[in-house]
Amino acid sequence: MNRFIYICIGLIVSASLFGQARKPILMVVPSDAWCQRNNCMTTFTDETGARQAIPDYRKAVGQSEELRLVISEMATIMADRGFPLKDLEQSLKSLQQEDAELSLIQSKTSGSTILESPSDKLKRVAKADIVLDLDFNVKTQGPKRYISFNLRANNAYSNKTISSVSGDGKPSAAITTGVLLEEAVLNYMDAFNATLMTHFNDMAQNGREVKINILLWQNAPFDLEEEFDYGGETLPLGDIIDFWMDDHCLHGRYSRINGSESEIRYEQVRIPLFMQIAGKERAVDSRRFISNLSSMLKKEPFNITSKIYERGLGETWLIIGEQ
Repeated sequence: MNRFIYICIGLIVSASLFGQARKPILMVVPSDAWCQRNNCMTTFTDETGARQAIPDYRKAVGQSEELRLVISEMATIMADRGFPLKDLEQSLKSLQQEDAELSLIQSKTSGSTILESPSDKLKRVAKADIVLDLDFNVKTQGPKRYISFNLRANNAYSNKTISSVSGDGKPSAAITTGVLLEEAVLNYMDAFNATLMTHFNDMAQNGREVKINILLWQNAPFDLEEEFDYGGETLPLGDIIDFWMDDHCLHGRYSRINGSESEIRYEQVRIPLFMQIAGKERAVDSRRFISNLSSMLKKEPFNITSKIYERGLGETWLIIGEQ
């Protein structure tokens, strides 16, 4: 009997946590493979000067009525199971409006700018933490048609696959592609969504997994090897930031992927769902988490100003040296 009571209390606490915390946002996008088959790719030049090819979602939704129907049907299926989706087409419209605004993001002191790929722009505007990557083909068998599909739920910033499912629908006389998709995926969705719930429950117990990038403005008067007094020792700034991560990540869990005198990149950073801020327990995302580091660096002996740049709930850059 006592065990039953403890289980019930645990479920209530878990539900309470997710009621207050910022839940991950989901969005369906056509897969890279679909975009390649349908000539919906675009290129851009990254910060190294290399040309990169990525899906052109605006072109995809603009020229394929079939894709729009499939995304709409998937949104209905997921919403019926308690997973409302962010609409890709509306997010693209918002992106178009904010492109001009992005060009104005710069250092207040020197006018230094940052670079962003088209796919990163979409993630910023949509703030999609979990991307449902959908590939599908409509096939025929005699007078009937069916859909072959592959659906993956990816963490938008850790690039980890959370859940995946693939299969073929049964040949059907259904007219619309949306109905064909519904007939194909319904038998798979309960298991798919159960895996999503496992992922959400893991967050409740072990914190959100995010990325934190520490960067420098090009004209910063120091680098991450600059030494400061910290806890009675003289240490490089990069090491001090590592120690701060040790102290503030949930259970001290994070991975330093690489580091140099000009940048440090952290992945698998586990941040608590809540932190005590201004005398109250408040829900935490990566921006709020890293703002505490920014506040520390403003104080003695560092006296370092910085700019916080958000890329959704899942990734934040702290660009130090200026605002």
